[in-house]
Amino acid sequence: MLTRRNFTFALAASAGAASVAYAKTAYGSPVSHGVMMLNADCSDANVLNVFEPAIIRVQPGDMVTFIPSDSGHNTASKRGMIPDGADPWNSTVDERLTITPTVPGIYGYLCLPHYEMGMVGVIVVGDDLSSLEAVKKARHPGHARKAFRMLLEQLDT
Repeated sequence: MLTRRNFTFALAASAGAASVAYAKTAYGSPVSHGVMMLNADCSDANVLNVFEPAIIRVQPGDMVTFIPSDSGHNTASKRGMIPDGADPWNSTVDERLTITPTVPGIYGYLCLPHYEMGMVGVIVVGDDLSSLEAVKKARHPGHARKAFRMLLEQLDT
């Protein structure tokens, strides 16, 4: 059944595939990436309030657009979890926001209404993981602590 959410997911997935293909042929041109803000995980409806994908790898100057696929979500950078000199962001609820990270490193972000419930994500800009240990030391409430730990462990491997 084609629902608004399934359509949005398919559209974002095809855009992501197209952007990867474009990145390979555009000789360094910026690429656009999408991150959906969802009420439930596309593959497991029991996992509530998620960013999809939760981890995204981009190059400096690429664009990352946060798409409010379901209502009630926003995106905000997490203080202490973005590289020195990087621009923080904080969207309003249900706002489609595009950021263009230029400073290499790890960027942690969250949905303010669902932060304690674990709605968090990570952007890796370039190949610089040197701040990983410092980013791991950031403090989080509730389920966000476990959610960030799980995401950051994936970067460690």
